[in-house]
Amino acid sequence: MLVGLIVIIDPLLNLPTFITLTEHLNGEERLRCIHRASLTLGIVLTISVFLGQQILDVLAISIPSFRIAGGLLIMLMALSMMHARQSETQTTLEESADALNKEDVSVVPLGIPLLAGPGAISTVIIDSRQSVEVSLIVFAEIWLVAGMVYVLLHFAQPIRNALGTVGINIATRLMGLMLAAIAVEFVVGGLRIMLPGLAG
Repeated sequence: MLVGLIVIIDPLLNLPTFITLTEHLNGEERLRCIHRASLTLGIVLTISVFLGQQILDVLAISIPSFRIAGGLLIMLMALSMMHARQSETQTTLEESADALNKEDVSVVPLGIPLLAGPGAISTVIIDSRQSVEVSLIVFAEIWLVAGMVYVLLHFAQPIRNALGTVGINIATRLMGLMLAAIAVEFVVGGLRIMLPGLAG
């Protein structure tokens, strides 16, 4: 679950966007932005863990349907990653352009939807539904990933300089391949529940 969550959030893919959106900030302002973005990621996914099932119940959405929809959404993200570009399920070109004119980009668009996007939200809802113990594990993993994101964003420029565009693209494509496999598991898992005959 931890690896899957890291792959779905993919902080490496977001490094260039983060650098572009925060290039006008001084050191102290950039640090505050990193803190808020990481905190937003943790809070949004934590809320999804503990209230996700209730929201699905209110909307009368079954978990198998949600698994299939989440899998398809994640597959779209994976296909974009394998082309080394951000998926428009996270943010569109218009939203990215609009973000350049905002003074505070830490919550929107960095925290939501670039980090805590639909793929990450659907993943933690599905994973945490298994049991209370699993929910607590997912909760711990969320904040571990939020801490990793904090560190990666803090060293965004050195990491980008070290890996270069080619290095980041290679890593992103590999994560996209892993993400595609996760998406297939989501869809197949949902179909097996909805269509028990497939299991045989």
